[in-house]
Amino acid sequence: MSTVRERNESAWLLPTDGTRTNQSLRDRMRRYADQDEVDLVVVGCGAGGSTLIQRMARAGWSVVGLDAGPFWDPDEDWVSDEAGSHTLYWTEPRVITGDDPIPLGSNNSGRGVGGSMVHYAGYTPRFHPSDFETHTRDGVGADWPIEYSDLADYYGLIEEELPVAGEDWPWGDPHSYPYSPHPVGGNGEIFLRGALAAGIGARVGPVAITNGVFGNRPHCIYRGFCLQGCKVNAKASPLITHVPDALAHSAEIRPDSMVTRVEVDDRTGLATGVHYIRDGREHFQKARMVAIAGYSIETPRLLLNSASKRFPDGLCNDFDMVGRYLMVQGAPQTGGRFDDEVRMFKAPPPEVSSEEFYETDPTKPYKRGYSIQTVSPLPITWAEHEAAQGHWGHDLRERMTDYVHWAVLGALCEFLPQADNRVTLADEKDRNGNPVARFSYSQCDNDRMLVDAARQSMETILQAAGADEVITIKRFAHLVGGARMATNEKDGVVDQYCRTFAVPNLLITDGSVLPTQGSANPALTIMAVAARAADRLINAGTER
Repeated sequence: MSTVRERNESAWLLPTDGTRTNQSLRDRMRRYADQDEVDLVVVGCGAGGSTLIQRMARAGWSVVGLDAGPFWDPDEDWVSDEAGSHTLYWTEPRVITGDDPIPLGSNNSGRGVGGSMVHYAGYTPRFHPSDFETHTRDGVGADWPIEYSDLADYYGLIEEELPVAGEDWPWGDPHSYPYSPHPVGGNGEIFLRGALAAGIGARVGPVAITNGVFGNRPHCIYRGFCLQGCKVNAKASPLITHVPDALAHSAEIRPDSMVTRVEVDDRTGLATGVHYIRDGREHFQKARMVAIAGYSIETPRLLLNSASKRFPDGLCNDFDMVGRYLMVQGAPQTGGRFDDEVRMFKAPPPEVSSEEFYETDPTKPYKRGYSIQTVSPLPITWAEHEAAQGHWGHDLRERMTDYVHWAVLGALCEFLPQADNRVTLADEKDRNGNPVARFSYSQCDNDRMLVDAARQSMETILQAAGADEVITIKRFAHLVGGARMATNEKDGVVDQYCRTFAVPNLLITDGSVLPTQGSANPALTIMAVAARAADRLINAGTER
């Protein structure tokens, strides 16, 4: 444990007086002036941005992190209520289109310091070795310019810092976790029972939720409101796992600051800082280096809105790669009704999972695969499932009285990267007068086959556990891609260390750099990629 504290003291910097936020640390954080040329300005304080900020601040760099949303206070801002939690989501205008337009909001967008990890479920699996070479192995997708082995050590470091709890993991690269698995609730028990009866492997975890004492962070109390912001600070998010340590090492986090453009000097070709709006006023933060970590919609949008004489089609877009190959995951959810009460809400949503179907099965007509996990929707979200089956009015109210009898599983299907699934700029403008993002998305046949296969597997598990009725709703989750990592600028936007090909001192350290997305939740991989990029900067030391 001491080695974790030596490299990231965030858990020990949280208060012990019954509150959830170290207000003194925030009040006393170093503050830079706009005209101060800091070593690094980071746009976005989510998974990738906060990891980079914390690493570079510890290395002695002067760092400012800008986030469009607020600096959350779990005591004051978060409520144990689905309807009252919408402030956690990015709800600024966007245009969605394509054959299969993807709703944007609670399932794939975050707002505020901590990003979407503030309202994610806490599920933190690793990618598999195969994810880094899907084209070589399976003839689909794209190979990464790095291998699994390049991230393996970073996976381990981040798992300790969050920390992650779970059973020994047999899939992908077999590994263990820092903390033992949590006890499971009714939904997890049903998954384990059904998987055993159906001959499908399943394990408890992995979740970034403290199981036991970790610094000053309390144990999970199994209240089931992970998606609404964890008021007890048991669930990991950068807000409590990396930001406090960054502040303690002289980083500044500047909330409510909407970055509108990255400035690049036409003469030198280097980024010189970022334009942003705060409290209705325009500002420019000078910096020797810029990192963008706004995630897969806002990062391409910012690049495209940063057009200049040198980059008339958008920053780093010489080869029309910005915004392309944006991916979602197919995330169908299947519910099963049981005569006994399940009360699936009395536990973290992700309890038990299976990666039995993760890899390409040569006997199937599709490539790649899917994972399955418990999801445990709360009542409002469950009402959407019921309404999708045609229940409404009095019938819907009657169905909702049966809520405690349902168990729900969710799948993550690896949808393939396609060039025309992309972000461009719309004609519509936001409140600051800048074009909003247009996100066009269409599924391919392989995507549709994966969703159907996942549905069948989830129905099999629930029926094997004794469900007397099963229903499925189609959903989508997680965004990656849009500024992908590649070996050269004709195939991507950044290199293996997240440096943009076109601007030497501009980095991108969020999920937009991922060339493929696997069947795993991306948060852990985003943090590992950002940590690796930070190590490269620290070890090279030439960009300062």
